[in-house]
Amino acid sequence: MPYTAPATDLSFILDHIAGLPAVAATERFADATPDMSTAILTEAAKMCDEVLAPLQRNGDTDPARLENGVVRTSKGFGDGYRAIAEGGWIGMSGPVEYGGMGLPLALTTAVNDMMAGACLSLQLNPLMAQGQIEALEHHASDAIKELYLPKLISGEWCGTMNLTEPQAGSDVGALTSKAEPNGDGTYAITGQKIYISWADNDFTDNVCHLVLARLPDGVPGTKGISLFLVPKFLPDEDGNAGKRNDLRVVSLEHKMGLHGSPTAVMEYAGATGWMVGPENGGMAAMFTMMNNARVGVGTQGVGAGEGAYQHALAYALERKQGKAGGSGSIIEHADVRRMLAEMKSELFAARSITMMCACALDMTTATGDAAWRARAALLTPIAKAFGSETGIKVASMGVQVHGGMGVIEETGAAQYVRDVRVTAIYEGTNGIQAMDLVGRKMMDGGEAAQALLEEIQAGADSAKADHPELAEAVWQAAADLSECVDHIATLETPDRFAGAVPFLMAFARVLGGHAHLKAALEGDAARQRLATFYITRLLPDVGGLIAQVRTDSAELMSLTADDLAVA
Repeated sequence: MPYTAPATDLSFILDHIAGLPAVAATERFADATPDMSTAILTEAAKMCDEVLAPLQRNGDTDPARLENGVVRTSKGFGDGYRAIAEGGWIGMSGPVEYGGMGLPLALTTAVNDMMAGACLSLQLNPLMAQGQIEALEHHASDAIKELYLPKLISGEWCGTMNLTEPQAGSDVGALTSKAEPNGDGTYAITGQKIYISWADNDFTDNVCHLVLARLPDGVPGTKGISLFLVPKFLPDEDGNAGKRNDLRVVSLEHKMGLHGSPTAVMEYAGATGWMVGPENGGMAAMFTMMNNARVGVGTQGVGAGEGAYQHALAYALERKQGKAGGSGSIIEHADVRRMLAEMKSELFAARSITMMCACALDMTTATGDAAWRARAALLTPIAKAFGSETGIKVASMGVQVHGGMGVIEETGAAQYVRDVRVTAIYEGTNGIQAMDLVGRKMMDGGEAAQALLEEIQAGADSAKADHPELAEAVWQAAADLSECVDHIATLETPDRFAGAVPFLMAFARVLGGHAHLKAALEGDAARQRLATFYITRLLPDVGGLIAQVRTDSAELMSLTADDLAVA
């Protein structure tokens, strides 16, 4: 499908909204100069436009399949993956001592955004490897790092994460996979895992699985879970892929979308694995990978939404229907113009949030400062949930812009809806993200949230001289949300959950208004007009969302199962 990677938009957001200059000013990321960042975005955009985008439809029409126990991937995906690997895009933020570039996560996130817009099914593969690289860097032994990290960073090998089991979805602590010590420092891993993205392929030399399992003396629940690295092929004495391990792909799921990305049921039958991190410390180690992936999944939503938006915009500029005036194309109709403006402004808001989160994570890495760590933790569930919800919304509106042709598969508009829908589910459902936000992320009494809102209000105060009405709207929305944070802090944790999703969405709306206001100050007339659209038409959602948060949870929970039953 025709696609132009939004490198210009990403560069603007990184420089003027998310805070990349502050990241580059640290000693840790001093190499991330403006020239370096521009070169990276330019080269990655070229690869996305010329190599990955032509594979988008292939992944849908020629899906991955399992033949005699071997996964065959979509036509062209092997060449696309090699372009990603050879360009160094997998290990951009990986440790330099193992072959990575050591660049900020913000730049990796920007490249992932562009790759997701070009071909989401394929982009999911390197995203999984990036999460595994970070988990091994922080938790694995030196021997494991020296053997696996160079090959994961180069793309010779790729990685997966194995959490879910048939009886243990969001409740990971219910897993039953076992790990028996072999007496030589390795473990025999036995069990079944489901929903394993990119569990196998036909273009890398090895697939490295991070698997959660329980030791014989592991206590019930998450506190008794350990993490193991279980490769498809056991490394030989030279560190190359050798003997086949005792694991296999049982089947591939038939999904509504992401057909080019094989999602497998995996069986481990005494497979050899190595522990990563301490005994019974599996969840802490896996969360390193999961938090990386959550930012990545929010970015997937934004990227897929960008692809859907560009597809819809091209159609609206070409399609002539009715008495539209002007060019005669449907873009001249007010409601089509409204939908396109909403799509573009929502994407800008969501992209800004994911980049703010990535920069906060980089500042945490560079400084070790507790305030940056708290901000990154606060923004992570918002970035994941709002990014994915925005992708779903924009893709759905893209079908609407196409009208009847939107539901005709040949146009490709529906593929974006089917592909992006899972982003609200995997790596922790968006409901769980919201519960995390009002639960763990508010254990500080709302301190991190209030610090961010104070900055937003201060920014709005500074903007009042140039854009008084827009600035006042953002200031007031932040002030209302600040009061809501105080309200949340007074509630017992279970009572917070009924309003968790509207609270997260309200926070995202305010962050989006903040980003658009900064864009109006720093950008051209087009950015000012888009900011005006968002702040006047979408930011007022905050009031209704806060009203939902303030509604007594007893009202919701008083609805019985019989009340909800079909009459």
